[in-house]
Amino acid sequence: MDYEELAARALAGELGPDPRTERIAVAFSTRQAVRHDGRGSGYRNEVLSLRLGAAVGSCAVEPGELPDGAIDDCVGAGIADLLQHPLLAVRVAALDAYLMHLTPHTPEHGARTVRLPAGSSLAKSQARARTVVELLDLPAGATVLVVGVVNSLLEALRSRGLRYVPCDLKGGTTEWGEPVATDALAEVESGRCDAVLASGMTLGNGTFEPLRRHALTHERQLVMFAQTGSAILPRFLGHGVSAVCAEPYPFFWLDGGPGAIHCYGGAHEGGAR
Repeated sequence: MDYEELAARALAGELGPDPRTERIAVAFSTRQAVRHDGRGSGYRNEVLSLRLGAAVGSCAVEPGELPDGAIDDCVGAGIADLLQHPLLAVRVAALDAYLMHLTPHTPEHGARTVRLPAGSSLAKSQARARTVVELLDLPAGATVLVVGVVNSLLEALRSRGLRYVPCDLKGGTTEWGEPVATDALAEVESGRCDAVLASGMTLGNGTFEPLRRHALTHERQLVMFAQTGSAILPRFLGHGVSAVCAEPYPFFWLDGGPGAIHCYGGAHEGGAR
């Protein structure tokens, strides 16, 4: 099963209620700029989110790339129409909302919930990172391709004695001055990495499927940390994805209070949905 097949099954109504009758009540975007205390650089995020009943589906986009009319397109629209929208971000957010509506992150659907403590944005980022890195089943000294650079994740990998190759479309350098590669597919095909740790943003930029196929073909671990597509990616457990840290809206960086993330697979096998 690949992403397009999953989306086609959802559109055909094979996974649950008729997507033509399921309508989005609320559509919104969240824009964030952050520079954690003690860090030398910052970053920006922008996320499109769609609400279907109690569920919220999300897809991150590059800041400034989401057209103003996209939100208007989504409000009141049926899931079926949005699954065929010309913007990939809309299609991903719609599928995420629909699947979250069908199979929320609960033990019945294979999720293992991990509570994040209240604290600063940096403290919560580090707590999430420790949980994500625990999903990798690797010995010290192994090398991880990190697609979507998050400095807290790199820090957590270093603390476990794991090497890494940072990769992000934006390029640049890490907090420690390490060069960031820009071509994830070239890096994964180089064979120098033992596993891949990738952001759910790969769903929104079209690089998820090549990473998934490579992991499946070469029997390499592919662990996803997902604000984008948190309800989509657990569907690929056993189909190239070995573990998922799912983080639906509201994300850890929105609130200083306690929060939760949901783990599937990995060292604490939760089962596929």
